[in-house]
This record gives sequence, C-alpha cells and structure tokens, in this order.
Amino acid sequence: MNFFINEAWADAAAPAAAAAQQPGGLMGLIFPIGLIVILYFFMIRPQVKRQKEHKALVESLKKGDEVQTMGGLMGRITDVGENFIKVEIADGVEVTVRRGAVEAVMPKGTLKEL
Repeated sequence: MNFFINEAWADAAAPAAAAAQQPGGLMGLIFPIGLIVILYFFMIRPQVKRQKEHKALVESLKKGDEVQTMGGLMGRITDVGENFIKVEIADGVEVTVRRGAVEAVMPKGTLKEL
C-alpha cells in the first residue's frame, strides 16, 4: 500500500559499477573549458574590438569635426589638445571635454538640422 514511496533494494555491486562509469579527468574539464571559450567569443572579444574602435576614433579627432559626447552634448571641435578638446555647443559657448568622452563623430551638417 505504499503509493508514494518506492521500495529501495540494496545492491552490493553498485559502488564498483558507479566508479567504472565516472568520466576521466580530461572529460571532466571539457565543460568548463567550453564555457570559457564561449565567454571569450561572446563577451570579451567584442568588448576589446569596441575599445580599439573607440581609441582609433579618439586619435582621429580634428578641428571642425561635429561630435557627440557621452554626456549627450553635441557640438563642433574648435581646439584639439593632447588630452582635452574644446567643443562649441552654441554660438560663443565653448566647453572643454576630455578626448575620451567623445562617443561619436557625427556626419557634417548634423548640427544645422538641430
């Protein structure tokens, strides 16, 4: 009358059979190594690629480029220094911004649309 409990029977050969069925040391490492490879291709590699692209963008900044900063300011570069640039965001209004804070170089004429 045990509807919910199954009867358990002891088997003396079970521990020996279980030890024979366990995978070797190399087979146990395949899963963690696979996870690391997947992590590299889906997370690390694209981030490194974006960093290289951003570095190239920052190095190519020149006077007259229309840029957008990470803070959302849009303007035209009026002066380029080694670490900082001056961006004119309105007529007669210039702000100094770190070069690394530039998020994107906009196409020419973008500011006239605004």
